[in-house]
Parts: sequence; C-alpha cells; structure tokens
Amino acid sequence: MKEFENRLAVITGGGSGMGRELAVQLAQAGCHLALCDVSQDNLEATQALCGKAGTGVNVTIHRCDVSSEADVLRFRDEVLEQHDTDHVHLLFNNAGIGGGGSFLEDDREDWERTFGVCWYGVYYCSRAFLPLLVAAPEGHIVNTSSVNGFWASIGPGIPHTAYCAAKFAVKGFTEALITDLAVNAPHVNASVVMPGHVGTSIVENSMRVLRGHDAMEMSADEVAQTRERLKARGMPVDNLPDEHIRAAMHQQAVDFREKAPLSAADAATIILDGVRENRWRILVGEDAVQLDAAVRAAPEEAYAPDFVQRLQNPGFLGGSLGEGETISV
Repeated sequence: MKEFENRLAVITGGGSGMGRELAVQLAQAGCHLALCDVSQDNLEATQALCGKAGTGVNVTIHRCDVSSEADVLRFRDEVLEQHDTDHVHLLFNNAGIGGGGSFLEDDREDWERTFGVCWYGVYYCSRAFLPLLVAAPEGHIVNTSSVNGFWASIGPGIPHTAYCAAKFAVKGFTEALITDLAVNAPHVNASVVMPGHVGTSIVENSMRVLRGHDAMEMSADEVAQTRERLKARGMPVDNLPDEHIRAAMHQQAVDFREKAPLSAADAATIILDGVRENRWRILVGEDAVQLDAAVRAAPEEAYAPDFVQRLQNPGFLGGSLGEGETISV
C-alpha cells in the first residue's frame, strides 16, 4: 500500500503517543480514520489535531476498552455505520499499557489487566476487523509488539512478565498471520512493529488505567509498596517522605516521555514507511536495532546480568539504555 489517500484506517490507542502521531500523519496523507481509546478527552484532542491537516478527511472517535470484546464489537459496528462502509484498509493494533511485572508477587488483577490490553486487545480487534480488511481491495494489519517481544526483560532484578508475555504473543501471532494471509487472503499484508524507547505517555497512562489516578495521587499503601520495590533495587529510600516518593514516580513518567531517544512522531514515520515498503518486521529506534542484534548474536546470554552492562557501555546504544528505558509503546 504505497498511498494512504482515501483509505480508511482503524487505530487503537489513538488518544496519545504513537497512536496519535499515526493518526495525524495519516490524516495529512488524506486517510480517513476511526480512532479508539479509553480516554475521551485524549481522543478529542487527537481529532482536533487531525482536523488541522486541512485535508477534509473523516475522523471518528470511539471510547473503547480493547480488552473487552463487547466494547470492540461495538467499536467495529460504529465504524461501519459512521463511515458508511463495509470494509477498512488499515488496522493498527497499537493500544498498550504496562503493569503486573511479577507473576509471583504482583496482584493478579494487574497482571491480567495488562495482558488483556496488550494481547487480547490485538486478538479481539483482529477478530473484529480482519474480515473487513479482507473485504477491501487491499489491506494491511499492523500489530505493535515491542523489543520486549524478543527480549523479555528491562534489566536484572526487575520482573516484567505480563507485558513481555503479551508482546511475545503479538509478535508470534503476526508472524503466523503472514502465511495464513498468503494462503487465504493474499491481498492483505501483516507487519509487526517492535519499538525501543519511544517518548510516549505509557507510564502515566498505565497508572491511570490500573489505579485510576496518576503518581501524585498515590495512596499511602501504594507509596509503601513502591518504597519496598525501590528498596529491593538497592535504593536508599527508607527516610524519604511519602510526597518525595510520589514526586519521584511522577518525574520518572515525565522523563520516560520527554527524555526518550526517539519521539512518537518519528516512530510513527518509521512505521508508516515500513507499511509503504511492505516490510513485515519493523524495528523502531536505533536502540531496538542494536538490542535485536545483540539478542540474536548471543541468545543464551540475553538474561545474564552483564548483558545489560554491555548495553550500557559507551559505544553500544551510547550508554543510554538504563533501567526501565526499554519499556515502550
């Protein structure tokens, strides 16, 4: 699909981050859009930005929790009605959150909520919209995995199981679709996107989804749990006041977005270029490229403590890959 003009794209997680930037760039290219997110305010902001493209495209917004199949089916039906169509051309399964790091210690509800958004969101939306891609003259499904879809870690001593398990599932599903589509719908292509550290609001958004508030509103119990996690990582936080813990967690979320080596807009450009070139495997960011090479070169060493130290050495990723910085999307 070399051109996006007069096509219809469905984007999940379209209220912020890469989803928003995909929407804006597609609108600028003359593509009609159906966007979903759990935040109505964020959706309206994205819709307004798309309107500034001045191309007269139809941009509809839909509040939807992609981990709920009922929500996804309602979203699909709204898209068909509001765009007066029986097919779509592009599906970007982009929505994601982080959480449920430890399978052993973390709350089961958090684990399943994270896995539900990151994996079942892709599954339910693919079930709902893939037949509409098949109904189009040409179609493309683009599933966002992560570097954590080929490296299940963010560093030694930091469990990250729910997100990694989901992103591995997304990668495997997309690769399996390549043959399935070639046999049963050869006019539809599939791509898996694997970003490194991209400047998005996933840290802030994940807390809002899982806790209903941001870091500055953490309860005393949540602060106590955070303090214990930080202590387990060797950080001297025993005597820090609760408000300092809250402020530190808030700043970490801001830094993840603002100090990333790659912006969400640049990431969206890389993804759309990959779609135009019909690449099934789209690595996003130099850190993703180098991490992929390192894991492929020495897979048995990928979870050794000194593997991360090597990534942090000058000359490899510019020493920029620190604790937590590979969580993406």
